[in-house]
Amino acid sequence: MTAAEIIKDIKARKFKPVYLLHGEEAYYIDQVTEYIEDKLLNDAEKGFNQTVLYGKDTDVATILSAAKRYPMMSDYQVVIVKEAQDLKWSKEEGSSKEAEFALNYFEKPLPSTILVLAFKYANFDKRKKIYKAISKSGVIFQSDLVRDYKLVPWIEDFVKDKGYKIDQQASALMAEYLGTDLSKIANEIEKLMLNVPKEVTINTDLVQKNIGISKEYNVFELQKALAVRNVLKCNQIINYFANNPKANPMVMVLANLGGYFTKLLKYHYVPNKADAASALGVPPFFIKDYEVAARNYNTAKVFQVIGLLREYDLKSKGLESSGNVDDGDLYKELVFKIIH
Repeated sequence: MTAAEIIKDIKARKFKPVYLLHGEEAYYIDQVTEYIEDKLLNDAEKGFNQTVLYGKDTDVATILSAAKRYPMMSDYQVVIVKEAQDLKWSKEEGSSKEAEFALNYFEKPLPSTILVLAFKYANFDKRKKIYKAISKSGVIFQSDLVRDYKLVPWIEDFVKDKGYKIDQQASALMAEYLGTDLSKIANEIEKLMLNVPKEVTINTDLVQKNIGISKEYNVFELQKALAVRNVLKCNQIINYFANNPKANPMVMVLANLGGYFTKLLKYHYVPNKADAASALGVPPFFIKDYEVAARNYNTAKVFQVIGLLREYDLKSKGLESSGNVDDGDLYKELVFKIIH
């Protein structure tokens, strides 16, 4: 069951007594949790029938005591547990009375209570008896991380759902620059939409202008410059990065370069280059860049570059380094070794 399907059922007033929302990607967990918190009860009902708890400040016994209450002047009450990953779940798996109390509730939850467990940044242990009980009595939704090769279509679908249009290059630029944090991507797109009429197609110029990406000096342009071994352009970009570290954190730049050269390595091993776009998970118009890069970096060199990126990632974090060099020096060393 997807997050959209859960929300669709809630809109149709088709409720389950327990919702376990878990997984490494927080975006969809937050989306469902916020919808239930905002929309399931009206404002008059919320005062008596909505309880919001936080995992680090509560325990399972307190949560279930709240869940066993009956609603007042409403058909339902809502109990939401945010940051449920901070609960001490292990206590509920022994032979204690607390464990028996918890398991009994999840096996036969109160139909008039909607209990939401927002368990973020990790997967709930599927071996637990509680998990198995919830799977029978309620809804379990697992929110997995979106792979980098799926980001461009995810961005395009998100923009389309909002009634806007975006071209592929703009989607690719956002995916490359913003990383895989869906909440961050969604926030940036929504801010951009405040400044763009719906009839205007979002392009790279609008993305660069509204999301704070320098038109000339971004990791996207650095990849292109490295691909053709343009020393001057590479140095201009890394100097800009070094002077604007908050906008271009080195850890993000190195992660993006790591992804780029990993795709380049995959390109070398694609038997039929006509299938390269699909194999790499990139828009077809990017393949020319990989063709050029493959001519300048053979397989052995790409392996070396990936090793260098790992080495300099450690150095940027203060490991395997004297600690006396700044980001600018590390960038210069790295780019020199990549190109030569």
